[in-house]
Amino acid sequence: MKSKELRDLTVEELVKKSGEIKSELMNLRFQAARKVLENPMRVRVLRKDIARINTILGEKNQKSE
Repeated sequence: MKSKELRDLTVEELVKKSGEIKSELMNLRFQAARKVLENPMRVRVLRKDIARINTILGEKNQKSE
């Protein structure tokens, strides 16, 4: 996802999205362990999305304090 799209979401939506991405990442890791992973770049994209979400959550927490 793009940062601009993520900034428009609320904190609750960001937390939910992060959980969904983490579960997808876990499934991809299992696929990689079984050597059936079709798109290995997807793992990298998901890790970066999680980092983006955590950054935006941190920014929103700083603004609220």
